[in-house]
Amino acid sequence: MFSHVFVATNDFERALAFYRPLMALLGVAERFCDPSRPWAGWQSTPGPRPLLVLGRPFDGGPHAPGNGQMVALLAASRALVDQAHATALACGGTCEGPPGLRPQYHAHYYGAYFRDPDGNKLCVACHEATAG
Repeated sequence: MFSHVFVATNDFERALAFYRPLMALLGVAERFCDPSRPWAGWQSTPGPRPLLVLGRPFDGGPHAPGNGQMVALLAASRALVDQAHATALACGGTCEGPPGLRPQYHAHYYGAYFRDPDGNKLCVACHEATAG
């Protein structure tokens, strides 16, 4: 369905320090990084798409997070959701909702919400019935 999702930043190095450990924890491989542009991308498996791309806004203007926009990343387990939330906060993110079940979405939805250092809202979610 998706080709790529682009997440903008005003401070590429700070954002890269946030996204690298988060994506590594989720098992998503970095596909490219070019600080001179600046941009970086992570590739889904089996690949090559969709991509999560991080960079400065193309128009050169400042980045401002949108209200109601969010990128949700998939985790294989609830424990990984917990770890991703902790990693995000340790790397400069802010909590928007701690890890937990959210049965208002569906019976097994387990998610955590946070913002990256630029204010972009992210979610890490597991849809599995087991707590594993």
